[in-house]
Amino acid sequence: MAIKTEMVGQWFGPFEREYTTRDLSLFALGSGCAIDGRTDLEYVYEKDMKVLPTFGAMPIVDSEVTRTIDYGYNYAGSLHWSFDLTFHRPITQLAGTLSTKVLLKGLYDRGEGKGLLAQHVGDTYDGDGNLIFTNESWDCLIYDGGWGGPAAPKDLVEMPDRPADIAIEERIPENQALIYRLSGDYHPQHVDWEYAAANGQPRPILHAVSFAGVVCRHAIGALFPGEPERLTRFKTRITSPVLPGTTVRTELWRMDEGRVHFRLVNADDPTAKPFLNWGVIEWK
Repeated sequence: MAIKTEMVGQWFGPFEREYTTRDLSLFALGSGCAIDGRTDLEYVYEKDMKVLPTFGAMPIVDSEVTRTIDYGYNYAGSLHWSFDLTFHRPITQLAGTLSTKVLLKGLYDRGEGKGLLAQHVGDTYDGDGNLIFTNESWDCLIYDGGWGGPAAPKDLVEMPDRPADIAIEERIPENQALIYRLSGDYHPQHVDWEYAAANGQPRPILHAVSFAGVVCRHAIGALFPGEPERLTRFKTRITSPVLPGTTVRTELWRMDEGRVHFRLVNADDPTAKPFLNWGVIEWK
């Protein structure tokens, strides 16, 4: 199927998502909260509940969105490449409706065998019409390169050449992807073993927003504990898939007041490619 470049510049939606404390809790559980029944309990317990900010990364990768914005790609090769989530105001309502309008901003060709990069920008509003957050999200369509499109722009983030200032480890449970998918990302690569094998994976992989949520929890707990509403930006490149059962390590470098850079790595294999890299977290 030919790539439909004429769709670039079009807006889609609004995509509506109603949520309650149940949805917030389910998302947080799918991001590894309260594995021990205690840590980060505020994200899953309606008493004095807080919203895990990476909840805002989810609407743009909802299955309804990815199926609707179909520019002629092979769905089997769809991988989340990166996202840059900016909060204009914190998510503090524990129930309501989120309305997301998505712009297909660009389609870029990485070359034959390397895939296509798709750039989406989503503006999400609350039920009162307030702009809550903007998410610039990129997908890599690994089977759709070589169609003659433009090259993607460069995006560089400095990673310090020194040991991390803060490092936190956590083991990803084997069933975390099964929990996370109930928040709306039903791609079979996260649950179907035969599908994963056909795409070169030893088992279904974890959703990128799920393991980004692990980093988000670690950073909040280390830098501004109990105050997730202070987070203003979460940006990362997704550089390798996480297999459930892996022990990951969040590495944080202090850069400026209210800013760290981060990556997420395999705690048991220092030679392995990072799972997340060139990450930025900002808060006020």
